[in-house]
Amino acid sequence: MSLAGERPVSGKRELTEGLAAQIFDHIRGSGLAVGTHVTAQELAERFNVSRFPVGQALQLLAAKGVLTHERNRGYFVSDLKGASPESLGLAAKDDASEIYFRIAEDHLHGRLPDPASEAYLKDTYVVTKAQLNAVLGRIAQEGWAERRPGYGWSFSPMLTTPESLEQTYRVRLALEPAALLEPRYHLDPETAARCREAELRLLGGAIETDSADALHERGVRFHEAIIGASGNPFFLEAVRRINRVRRLLSYRSMVDRKRYRQQCEEHLQILELLERGRNADASQALRRHLEHTIENLQEIRPILER
Repeated sequence: MSLAGERPVSGKRELTEGLAAQIFDHIRGSGLAVGTHVTAQELAERFNVSRFPVGQALQLLAAKGVLTHERNRGYFVSDLKGASPESLGLAAKDDASEIYFRIAEDHLHGRLPDPASEAYLKDTYVVTKAQLNAVLGRIAQEGWAERRPGYGWSFSPMLTTPESLEQTYRVRLALEPAALLEPRYHLDPETAARCREAELRLLGGAIETDSADALHERGVRFHEAIIGASGNPFFLEAVRRINRVRRLLSYRSMVDRKRYRQQCEEHLQILELLERGRNADASQALRRHLEHTIENLQEIRPILER
């Protein structure tokens, strides 16, 4: 039986290190405080893998000092100051992430047949069946592909153009500011503090160093956190559905990161207003924030269209 402090010994060491790097980015990007309990089940659902590889990755992170392990209680966040995937000797991305982004780019360029058989995908991307299943499971969960009964996979035609991405922001412009005005709105202090820490970390330099995955997830977590505080689950479900299907172009848009400093500063302003109970002002600030994002899409249109 392996112990928390042991390095996993497996032919899939690279995959374990890649998953460990992703979990590390998630912990750091979420601003989880020292002592926060992290569970294998939640991480397995987030990264669309089984609990076994998550368990191996958690063991590795504990061995690196990123987590502490308590018998019969699980894993808890340790001190992350000065740590990075590189300094910990972890792979920045695993093979599954590389395959995911190759499929995403081919889909955006219209290079995937519809439907695509699993044999075609396996041969085209030179992957094992297990790797392909993991990637297709993630894609299906994000909402841009679905299994066809008896024959391969179909990839959604949605959100492969700058126009479709802008349309999602216009829907968010109608929904998100309204959510902040709900009568039962309450943003708990712990969630606000976690959001603030994530933004400050980016302003401290992580804008340039975080992966596209981490940057996207940070934005998703912020908006879902403040919308989730509305007390109206229908707002949150609508925003989550939109966030799932806009990933492809969101990842590509992160090639140009100059605008992220302004976005972080606007996020912090919205947080401050919400904490002071000035929800009407926060709603207006959120509206301006989304409008700025729509304006920025025009500036990066060549990146989205390439």
